[in-house]
This record gives sequence, structure tokens and C-alpha cells, in this order.
Amino acid sequence: MSLNNSIPVFKLYGENLNWPTRDLLHCESIHSRSSLYEWHIRVHQHADLVQLLYLHKGQAEVEIEGTIHHIEQACIQVVPALCVHGFRFSPGTQGYSLSFSAPLLAQFEQQFGQPLQVLTKALCVPVNDSRSQINTLFRTLQSEYEGEAEARDMMIHSLIGALLVWLNRQNVPELPGGVRIERKRAVIRSFNKLVENHYRDHLPVSHYAGVIGLSSVHLNNLCQEFHGQSALNVINQRLLLEAKRSLHYTSMTISQVSDYLGFSDATYFSRFFRRYVGTTPKAFRRDAEQVIVHF
Repeated sequence: MSLNNSIPVFKLYGENLNWPTRDLLHCESIHSRSSLYEWHIRVHQHADLVQLLYLHKGQAEVEIEGTIHHIEQACIQVVPALCVHGFRFSPGTQGYSLSFSAPLLAQFEQQFGQPLQVLTKALCVPVNDSRSQINTLFRTLQSEYEGEAEARDMMIHSLIGALLVWLNRQNVPELPGGVRIERKRAVIRSFNKLVENHYRDHLPVSHYAGVIGLSSVHLNNLCQEFHGQSALNVINQRLLLEAKRSLHYTSMTISQVSDYLGFSDATYFSRFFRRYVGTTPKAFRRDAEQVIVHF
């Protein structure tokens, strides 16, 4: 039985659609989502995003890869992409959940000049004497995320950078994990990184599989297991995300967006966009200009 047949694959918990926000991250209070599910976030996984769960006050039962941990102190739980996890909070628990999409992680790794290894391990990092600092950081981050203040993106990126620097300095040892499943995750991480670097090149799945050292069938099976969709659809969804952002945030014409994304002509781009979104690029841009909301 494939992994996604028994463990649901979500973007954010309870959401199966494409990346749900107009940003490349999502920040919310623990209360805002977990209270909808009676403070119990059932076991699930995310194929292409990393989450940081900050527990400020309260208690939590955290299930990571079948092992349950009880948390009673302020901490940050790192949930890597592809990690099977679930949470049960005591009612009234205070804290925040911060989710990073793959494109944003790639930006920060470029800024750091090295892979962010701290985000590849399922770690629980006590905040100890940094509790006040971390709580202020998350509270400010959520406020900026929900607002539209001047230089919003710059402030958000600065806050995330400070958080990632703090995490990297903690030097928490890695938890043991299953060798076989970790090998699969390593393959998918490699594929995700290749997609991030080459999605505009419109390369065939066979090319990605060859670079990784797999057959196309094997790569597709792994994508179905971890992403819940084919390898081609993973590539197309990344193209679609960039198309939406270009239409929403830039003044490029439809033809220029088409060229930027590597399509042979604007007509083909429009057909591609409409097949996935259900509307034309022009209509999507018009609607986005009328109201600033989630995609």
C-alpha cells in the first residue's frame, strides 16, 4: 500500500488544493486551526513544505513517524517535508504554526549559502531563556503576515531570517529514523530541488528521473506516494504557482509571462492555465486586482 493511501497528504492541514496563499509562507495561531478540529490534528504529511510549530503555553502530544512525544515546555517543533506527523493539544494552547513552501526555502538557502539542515530533521527545540524573544518574533511575524504595512515582505523575510539563524545555532542532535523511508524522502527532496531549479525549462519527467538515477516509473511511484500526484503534475503545479504570482504581482503582459515561464506561445500558456485554474490568465489577473485575498 502506498503511503498516501493510508496517510493523507495536505498542503495546510485539511486543505488538499494548491498552495493556498498569495505568499510563499503561511503563519497562523495554533488556536485558529486546531480549535476547528477539537484540538486534534490527525496524522498527515506535507509533500513540499516545512512547518515550524511554536508551543508557547499549554501542552501537546506530538506524533512523529509513529513515535509519540509529550511536550510541556515552550519549544519549536520542526516538521520537515514528507515527515508523517500529528498533534493533540490541550484546549487553550497558545502558539503559532509557520509553514514554508519549497520556493521560499530555496531563497533562504541561497541567502545562507548552504542547505538548511536544521529543517530536514524532526526536532523539538526548547526555547529556554529565549522564550520571550521567540514569542515576540512569532507574534510580530503573524501581525506582519496578516497586515499590509509598508515593506511588509522585507519585514517578514527579516523575521524569518532571525528565526532560522536562532534554530541553526541550537545544534540539536538528529533523531534516528527508518533507513528505507529516509532514502525515499532523500530522492523526493532531490526531485523537488531539481523542479525548483528547472521548472521553466519544461523538461520531461524522464530527464529528472535520469538525473536522480531512477526510471520514470519509479519516480512517478514515489511522487504518487509522497505528493499524491504524478511527477509531471508536481512540475506543472510549480509552473502554475509562478504563473499566479507573476500575474498577481507584476505588470508583465500575458505574452511576457508566457515567455518568462518558457512556454512556446501565449495561446499554449493560456490553455495550460485554464486547464488547472478553470479561468484564463486575464480573468485571474482581473479578479486578483479587485480584491487581495488568497489564491
